[in-house]
Amino acid sequence: QVQLVESGGGLAQPGGSLRLSCEASGNFGKIYHMSWYRQQPGKRREMVAVIRIDGSIDYGDSVQGRFTISRDAAKNTVDLQMNSLKSDDTGVYFCNANIDALVRWGQGTQVTVST
Repeated sequence: QVQLVESGGGLAQPGGSLRLSCEASGNFGKIYHMSWYRQQPGKRREMVAVIRIDGSIDYGDSVQGRFTISRDAAKNTVDLQMNSLKSDDTGVYFCNANIDALVRWGQGTQVTVST
């Protein structure tokens, strides 16, 4: 069994920060990319950030310059540091990873940005 579990979601004020974390656990061989997606209310799920096995990184246009993705290969984790949060960042954030050639998803964690 392999699972991805997100943590760190919650409530933040506009301009504030949150740090999300995702851990892969279970029996597996290799993790290729790890990424974060989000589902905003009434919108299609969109890619937020991806970090590949070679360390290369891409961000969605809406979070460029505000969010930072990082991974710790030894701990099988990927983090998303979210700064300068806006109300439009509200949504459910999902961890995604290619593990042994199979794309897997976490259960999601709610992020709410509001005064």
